[in-house]
Amino acid sequence: MSEPRFKRILLKLSGESLMGDQHFGIDPEVLRRFAIEISDVHTLGVQIGIVIGGGNIFRGVQAAAHGIHKVSGDNMGMLATVINCIAFQNALESINIHTRLQTAISMSQIAEPFIRRRAIRHMEKGRVVLFGGGTGNPYFTTDTAAVLRAIEIDSQVVLKGTRVDGVYDSDPEKNPNALKYDRISYKEVLEKNLRVMDQTAITLCRENKLPIIVFKIDIPGNLKKLVMGDEFGTFVS
Repeated sequence: MSEPRFKRILLKLSGESLMGDQHFGIDPEVLRRFAIEISDVHTLGVQIGIVIGGGNIFRGVQAAAHGIHKVSGDNMGMLATVINCIAFQNALESINIHTRLQTAISMSQIAEPFIRRRAIRHMEKGRVVLFGGGTGNPYFTTDTAAVLRAIEIDSQVVLKGTRVDGVYDSDPEKNPNALKYDRISYKEVLEKNLRVMDQTAITLCRENKLPIIVFKIDIPGNLKKLVMGDEFGTFVS
């Protein structure tokens, strides 16, 4: 295909994907590499929104297990996503990609508040928009936040970049005989309790007919190939 398959995308990255070989935190080399991947797609004229998790810095679930209230833990996790967005914003702007950071939690000295029309306008002007702060509410994951933002900005697809090359019937990092799905329905994901996204996110996608493509983000060029129409990873629809 000479033209991109998608004109507007929402890229979902886990916080853990930013760690590289570290046990926590942010690897600047990984940031730079991902920024180049975004740049390669941006030059095609594709409009890009990004949601990043916060698990490399703080996990609300683990905090709750150690006595921190779930609401407090989730609030800390949402702030961690903003830290990741600021880091990624800096990496993108260092290679001359214009960006805007919008957050679900008001922090006017750092970012714009999330406003749907403004986000769309930024993308129409060629700016990459990063969405931080999750949904702004506890008890919702960044997967749900990514799907919610994708629906709001009229994205054609959610591209979920992970450490593995698609959706499997069990953890391929633990089970060498795990079966990979090339295509799967929302219904099957829910019935089989597959770890694509949480049930709220999958239900939102199903109700709004928003497809998800799960792919391996660590391979250079994968993001551009998907946008240009190559078929790999797992297509959920």
